[in-house]
This record gives sequence, C-alpha cells and structure tokens, in this order.
Amino acid sequence: MTNPIIIEVCVGSVESAIAAERSRADRVELCDNLMEGGTTPSAGMIELARKHLSIGLQVIIRPRGGDFCYSDIEFEIMKHDIQIAKELGADGVVIGILKPEGIVDLERTAALIDLARPLNITFHRAFDMTRDPYQALEDLVELGVDRILTSGQAYSVLEGLDLIAKLVQVAGDRIIIMPGGGTERNLQKVITEALIKEAHVIGPKERGSAMQYCREGVFMGGELRPPEYARLVTDPEKIKNLRTSIM
Repeated sequence: MTNPIIIEVCVGSVESAIAAERSRADRVELCDNLMEGGTTPSAGMIELARKHLSIGLQVIIRPRGGDFCYSDIEFEIMKHDIQIAKELGADGVVIGILKPEGIVDLERTAALIDLARPLNITFHRAFDMTRDPYQALEDLVELGVDRILTSGQAYSVLEGLDLIAKLVQVAGDRIIIMPGGGTERNLQKVITEALIKEAHVIGPKERGSAMQYCREGVFMGGELRPPEYARLVTDPEKIKNLRTSIM
C-alpha cells in the first residue's frame, strides 16, 4: 500500500538512519551536529549510510552552524561536499544560502543546484530566516528547487502552521512544502490543517554512553555543555507510532 504521506526522518548518525528505515520511514536527512541545526556529515557517514539503506538518502550541505550567509571559502566547501555526496550515492542534497539582506542568494543557489543535478534538491530552514517567505517561495520555484523545509518561520511547526498552510496553497504543484519538526503528537494536526504531502520528523531518545568510567566536570563543547555520556538517537518506536498515527 502506498503511504499517504512521505515521511523523512532527520538523523544524526548511521545507526539512527538504519533505525528510521526499520521504522518505515521513506527517507532520511543525514546530518552531523544536530544541536547546531545540522551540518554536513562526513564522507564516512554518507558512504556507510548508503551501504546500509535502501530508502532515500538526503545529505545536508551546511559547512557550519549559525547564519546562512557564507564566505567564498565556505561556498567552495559546499560545492566540494555536493560532489562527494553525489559520488557516494546520495539521492538528494539539502541546501540553503541567503544574502545579508535576508533574501535567497539566487546566483549561488543556482550554481549548487546545477552541480547537484540529477539529485533532488531541498531548500532547508534558511527559508525561515528570509524577509519575505512568499518572495522566497517564488524565487525557489524559479530556480527549480524540489521542496522547501520550513517550520513556518516560527519556533515550532504548530506556531508556524498558519503560514505553512498558506504556503502550501500558494505553491500548488509547483514545489513541495515540507513542514519540519513533526512528532507523533503534532503531525496529524499539521496534515489535516495544511494538507501536506511530505513531512520532516524527529523521534529522538537519549541513549547512555557505553563508557564504564565517566570523568565528571570535563566538557568537550562550549557553554551549552551537552552531556558527554549520553547522546540523542532516533527512537524506532516513536517513528513507528508516528507512521501509525497518520495511516
């Protein structure tokens, strides 16, 4: 039976990607550094994900956290990473570049799209940082982008649901509007009110470290200090429940 909604799961490891497939996801978005909103995964992650997955594999192309206004060197890195993702068997790439004034960087985005084809193209939540979402939508349609990942320019998908529904109407069949951040608690509401075709979801749980000896008071990161002896992984039960909730 064909699934009524395409489910894309955001994952931060190959293990989580495998768990997502086992939980009936249609594809994954492979990222590193999820606490920064996702950055480009390593070549090793992409290669091993492709080896173990039969579902769609999207690779985020984002050289760092922070804003989406990139230097010339960062742009060259993005182009190189797209080539690597293509060579390693990705089905699509997830990109986003803005100009300082808060509009889509048309020239650079077009260059990345040309380089990435025939892979499919998602414009990620850089869209949520644009000055005018309707103009950004039209720009991305003109560029030939396949889908836009968005929380409706809000903190959460529920807070941005009104804009998401309007974007779906304006987009029509020209481009897919894919809400981001769906969970088993909110996805059915998003589907019902926005009439979406695809959803970008998360299903995290905390997994403890395999370390038997744990050194307290030493941190590898910055001031946020995520726990050194636990990490977030995709919870297959949450993805299964999410899929069941929308059948």
